[in-house]
Amino acid sequence: MGNAGIGARWRAGLIILAVLVLQAAPAAAQIGGARYAAFLQDADTGAVLLAINADAPRRPASLTKMMTLYLAFEALRQGRMTEATPIRVSRHAAGMEPSRLGLRAGSAIRARDAILALVTKSANDAAAALAEHLSGGSEVAFARMMTRKARALGMADTTFRNASGLPHPAQVTTARDMARLSLALIRDFPRRYAYFAAADFAWQGRRHANHNRLLAEYDGADGIKTGFIRASGFNLAASAARDGRRLVAVVFGGATGRERDRHVMALLDRGFAEIGRDVPEGMLVARRDSGRSLVSSARAAAILPPPRAVRDRARPRRDWAVQVGAFASRAAATTAARRAATRGGRAAVDRARGSRLWRARVEGLTPAAARSTCRGARGPCLVMAPRR
Repeated sequence: MGNAGIGARWRAGLIILAVLVLQAAPAAAQIGGARYAAFLQDADTGAVLLAINADAPRRPASLTKMMTLYLAFEALRQGRMTEATPIRVSRHAAGMEPSRLGLRAGSAIRARDAILALVTKSANDAAAALAEHLSGGSEVAFARMMTRKARALGMADTTFRNASGLPHPAQVTTARDMARLSLALIRDFPRRYAYFAAADFAWQGRRHANHNRLLAEYDGADGIKTGFIRASGFNLAASAARDGRRLVAVVFGGATGRERDRHVMALLDRGFAEIGRDVPEGMLVARRDSGRSLVSSARAAAILPPPRAVRDRARPRRDWAVQVGAFASRAAATTAARRAATRGGRAAVDRARGSRLWRARVEGLTPAAARSTCRGARGPCLVMAPRR
């Protein structure tokens, strides 16, 4: 079987795995629901590894700030602003809804601090102040600049109406466009992209942690941005590099931040594991005839080391699991589960409610062991965090 066929079977297998996992936890799951979209891309080759609802309109929420930061980085590169430039805070900016730093009208914040406030705290007041500075005083004018830049970057289905991502009926994007913007930030600003790896940001005696938990929980993660409004669910654009290879993943529509994070980590795990791997014989996969494409080229610039070392803070509790397949027979599922459990954990087989397929799992794992098991799996595999 050629590489294209292997990749197609892996993508389809991942889709059915996600569906079966959700059948076991229907209470609040949004992954796979009406607001869900996912996109996974190899930043080095441009190959699209997974595309589900990738071109359907979605609310960007605070992923919008990625474009605000793109234009800020551009201003720094062109000399129109320095990191020490004072950014004046207008009454409009000070009145932004949360999340915010609490900037007062008439005060000022350095450009560097405003950038870090967007990256970590996702501060809407800092975003509006930065937008007004860069546009000559109007966030509306800045939003037009954002949309023009989106078109220049090939983001044909994105329209911006503000700098923060606060709800606006005309502000829309797609998972594919947000992946394109992520790659543009990595490619066009290889040094300043390191801002996205900041673990936290100190402002007036208070430390604000980065909302992107993948920085601490996923090996190789170094950006990019989280987002949430009620109309979108929990969104995340993420990038990670391992062994000289970089992936970008975008997910829209999580019911919680944790569900979103787990799903993105599973997508990244399988993306890194796909290269040079085959799918086990006998595994059932779902047919999916749309949503796949291949970008002709995507040149990602080399990335400097992030400002802080990424630490694995995974808890040692052995209450994580992985799912390694869905099979028509219990015997095939048992064989797959036992094979996957040879590195540790216990094999488990069950049926999702209303399904005829048997799910093969390995339970009793630490977070690190779960991810390691999936990296070593020969087919679709999903890391499953415990339900709290």
